[in-house]
Amino acid sequence: MLTLVVFLLCAASSVSASAKGAAGLRLNNNQLYKFSYSTEVLLNKAKGSKEGSAGYRISSDVDIHLVWRDPSSKDDQLIQLAISNVRIEPVAHREAKKNVLHGSTSEGVLGKRNLAALTKPFLVHLRNGKTKAFYSYWAEPAPIKNMKRGLASLLQLQLNTGKVIENDVSGRCIVDYKAEKGQVTRAKNLELCKTAETGFTTHNQILGVNRKSRSVTVFTLEDGFIRSVVAEEFHSLAVGVRSSVAAKVVSRQTLTKTGSGAGPLEAAGKDVSEVVKSIDGKLAAVGIVAQTAKNQCKGCPSLFDHWQTEKKQLEPASLSKATAPRSFLALIQSIRKASKDEILKVLKSASKTSLPQAVDAVTSSQTTASLDAMLEFLNFTDATGFVLQERFLYACGFASHPNEQMLQALLGISKGKIGSNDIRETVVIIMGALVHKLCQKGGCNLPTVVKVKKMILEGPDSTQVESEVQMYLLALKNSLLPEAIPILTKYAESEVGAYSTIALTSLQRYDVKLMTDEVKQTVNRVYHQNRRIYEKSVRVAAADVILSSNPSYTEVKNLLLSIGNLPHEMNKYMMSKIQDILRFEMPASKVIRQAMKDMVSHNYDRFAKVGSSSAYSGFMAQSADVTSTYSLDILYSGSGILRRSNMNIYGASKGAVLHGLQVAIEAQGMESLIAATADEGEEELESFAGMSALLFNVQLRPVTFFRGYSDLMSKMFSMSGEPINVVKGLILLTDHSEVIQLQSGLRANAEFQGGLAIDISGGMEVSLWYRESKTSVNNRGALVVTGNVTVDMDFMRAGVEVSFETEVGLDFVTTVQFSDYPFLVCMQMDKTTFPYSEHLSKYESLSSGKNVVQRKSKKTQVSGSEFPLHQENSNMCKKVFDSSW
Repeated sequence: MLTLVVFLLCAASSVSASAKGAAGLRLNNNQLYKFSYSTEVLLNKAKGSKEGSAGYRISSDVDIHLVWRDPSSKDDQLIQLAISNVRIEPVAHREAKKNVLHGSTSEGVLGKRNLAALTKPFLVHLRNGKTKAFYSYWAEPAPIKNMKRGLASLLQLQLNTGKVIENDVSGRCIVDYKAEKGQVTRAKNLELCKTAETGFTTHNQILGVNRKSRSVTVFTLEDGFIRSVVAEEFHSLAVGVRSSVAAKVVSRQTLTKTGSGAGPLEAAGKDVSEVVKSIDGKLAAVGIVAQTAKNQCKGCPSLFDHWQTEKKQLEPASLSKATAPRSFLALIQSIRKASKDEILKVLKSASKTSLPQAVDAVTSSQTTASLDAMLEFLNFTDATGFVLQERFLYACGFASHPNEQMLQALLGISKGKIGSNDIRETVVIIMGALVHKLCQKGGCNLPTVVKVKKMILEGPDSTQVESEVQMYLLALKNSLLPEAIPILTKYAESEVGAYSTIALTSLQRYDVKLMTDEVKQTVNRVYHQNRRIYEKSVRVAAADVILSSNPSYTEVKNLLLSIGNLPHEMNKYMMSKIQDILRFEMPASKVIRQAMKDMVSHNYDRFAKVGSSSAYSGFMAQSADVTSTYSLDILYSGSGILRRSNMNIYGASKGAVLHGLQVAIEAQGMESLIAATADEGEEELESFAGMSALLFNVQLRPVTFFRGYSDLMSKMFSMSGEPINVVKGLILLTDHSEVIQLQSGLRANAEFQGGLAIDISGGMEVSLWYRESKTSVNNRGALVVTGNVTVDMDFMRAGVEVSFETEVGLDFVTTVQFSDYPFLVCMQMDKTTFPYSEHLSKYESLSSGKNVVQRKSKKTQVSGSEFPLHQENSNMCKKVFDSSW
């Protein structure tokens, strides 16, 4: 028992005997404490060494002494800090030609004014170990005041274990103290620090940027006062889709006591403000939290001049090359700093061919000036401006961090006069996408969002025009509003096949948890045609919803029992779909296996159906970061003509899923061309073919190839074989910007952007002479992702840039020969050989213009390939090409 008491007494006084009862540091009267201080910042790729990092170290001597103490409280102190003997050097040894500081002096680098400000004494008011006030001069440059704040923050300390909320140079943070004998460790939760700085990011785990941070400070104490302080702060930023493309910034501070001696006498005064005024009337409480400092770009070209250098790379012929998205990203950075008039000057000077790409860049910049410029430049009453208007709207739909102002602008456009009906539909469809993105950011109750939600939720029932109903349903599909589920459920049972298809494919995008019993019952009624006859494409869409929504044993068994009683090609499709789920181990595979144990639902008679329809899924690419999969679903009519083709590409990473691409080609009512009989429920369908695309979770306006028999015949005889463009342009996929306030007072600016140049086209050819049809989906794209982390002190700048780029092509071609039955169908999905490269740049520069840049690159070629499909397709392709030969 006595041992325990002695232990507890020792533990209670373990920090130091002389600090007994102290809440924080206490300075002795009339004593001068001498320290050596250094702060350094290192920037490199995530796994880079200190020796290879960009950055610099600022060292100095620091004198600290007590100015005043409240007579009633020993822990209420005003102290003075004075920096002297300032030195600036590289963070690691370098040869002269790679050392930007070689031959420089501190005064030469900092400048006289900055050096004088840095060495001017400043005051800190400590109460119970916490910073109550920081006194300096308003006229001092912000970077200098922030460096002083970084030093002052090292003196903030509590001597007992526990969590507290503190204000320091980093902001208002949660701090965890752990006190041991002669040592205190301070860990700061940097993710929860609150600062005045605002940034933005892409709200998608795969396309966004992942940041890891930590901050630990270790205080070593001696006789109740600091012997040394070592603080280390680490930030790593990596692109979700490629974690090897990552940058880090490391900040270190050390404060070491070198000696002590006699100091100035304690000042007299009743309170702190009186004492401060008596020392220097110009001293002011300027706050301990870092001050925002906007760095002016020296020697940077104007937006117009920048456009002149980049516009060649943004011509249509260059959109399949990596130079296009790289120029696109660079232009966005310039536009974000430009005024409305500067932006309009670029738009008005652009050539007819480069103007659509300029519209992509201006809209993707997402500033007030860029939006105002676009609204003034575009005339939505003029139908001839269709291409530019559509590019503007799609860029809004892909916006990385849209605001209420953008949605308000589209709402205003929708209520005004619009020359093109296609543009009117696109406006409403894209508003649905913006509603979803704003709700993701917690803005579902913003006034404009509420208005648009009301409009699109009430829209389908407010009109009898078929195209308008589809427009509102597509807007709801983009919005993913939970309130839309009852509306989509209602339209899933519509007599109009297009309504049902849109409603069902929309329901499939929702979280499975929102699929209520009522929704499931409705979808099952559609599939099993309990109330009316539906088109095959509608029933197939219903089956997809059932199988992707945690189906019950009964639901799966009923699906299995239906096989054999369906239209001929639908039998084959459903059989192929079930087998694909089992082979690919999709979530529904477990319950399907249970249901297939029943020989009534799983037997040779059901699963030996022949036909050409199919469903197949496979892996496109697998890496440590992202798994990319594809699926191809093909449904034919009983006469052998394509009914629906659906290609999907998904990306999955750590539980997050991105629907990267969906291209669906649908055809109907074409049996009359070959004097065939239409399937049940499709006898009265109008001749039609079209394409619908969903890109990066945004549904685009569908494109029509032809509608009606006369339109079909005219286009058939004038068919050139050239594909019809579905979407073409530049998309800002990744967009992350933040200011990382380092504890040292330095500030790191992080900018990560990813740009995609894309060209998706599709076509359909029918030859009555050769009794052959061919559908194609051609995808071309170039992707560039860059990450830049910079520490800019005005007088000195250091940074690191990481990037990767690639150019890819993906073609999907389906050839059908219907001269004989069973007809021959060959599906091909080819990936072209493509280049891939990663780049690393580290740079340092002085305000004098002297700079050092180090660059490294890694390039490789990825072999092209034909993606595997089922063996039956391979056998069919041999026959098709043998007969073609």
